[in-house]
Amino acid sequence: MVTVSHLVKKTVNSRPMLQEALIEGIVNFAYLAETLQPRIESEFGDEIKKSAIVMALRRYSEELRKKTIVQPPFKFNPEIVMKTNLCDICIVKTPSAQGKIRELYQIVDYEKGDTLNIIQGNYEITIVVSQKHLEKLRKIFGGEKILNIEHDLISLTLSMTKEFLYTPGILSLVTRKLTWENINIFENISTMTELIFIVDQKDAVRAYNAFQEILRAYSP
Repeated sequence: MVTVSHLVKKTVNSRPMLQEALIEGIVNFAYLAETLQPRIESEFGDEIKKSAIVMALRRYSEELRKKTIVQPPFKFNPEIVMKTNLCDICIVKTPSAQGKIRELYQIVDYEKGDTLNIIQGNYEITIVVSQKHLEKLRKIFGGEKILNIEHDLISLTLSMTKEFLYTPGILSLVTRKLTWENINIFENISTMTELIFIVDQKDAVRAYNAFQEILRAYSP
């Protein structure tokens, strides 16, 4: 049997930003209920009191918050590491392209702060590298099919203890925060104790501030 509660959940879940607003606690329940009432009544097939929709929204809001509250059994490193002037290159994965990857390690200098991240999918290889090495990279992969290049990117890294690896919801916590700030994520890279996000340089300040809010909320 279809209930008001079921229809409210269905409607909210079909609108991710509305779901986020409920989680953030910034919704006027009475106004939202009035807005959703025609749609919910149409699916229900009968009139529904606005108070019933308000009650369903309040209950679902509490349910969503409980699901999204993460109490990590680990500690965040209070330092956020930002690296600028990066680029993201995607090429078709071929045996010859894989053979050329080792040459990339000869052009980067980690002691000088260079960045090199290599992500291999089933059919593509993505390389995140310091932008100053882009032309050298083009030469190394000459003859390979380059699918896309993104310029003027940054990386932001959150560090934590290894328990992060076994804690559900941490990646969702960060991606939700960036989505709420309307920040596009080009790449997400993780190791046992590091969570790295590649975003556009124009979003650097907002992304950094979003990470700071996470640290303030979850640091002891």
